[in-house]
Amino acid sequence: LPALFKQDLQNTEAKEGGTATLRCELTKPNAPVEWRKGDTTLYPGLKYEVKQQGCTAELVIYDLELDDS
Repeated sequence: LPALFKQDLQNTEAKEGGTATLRCELTKPNAPVEWRKGDTTLYPGLKYEVKQQGCTAELVIYDLELDDS
């Protein structure tokens, strides 16, 4: 069976120039997670940090800009 979200995703608000952390909890530990913005896959680097431990996956977005919304 595929991994599912344990609860609905929540909107996050942050200020330009700040940092935002998006988090989801899955029904299966260490399930592969792909973070996307529209059709674009987001990869770790200076702008994005991807973390995953057990059933929790996080995307940290640094130096927020209006285009990140």
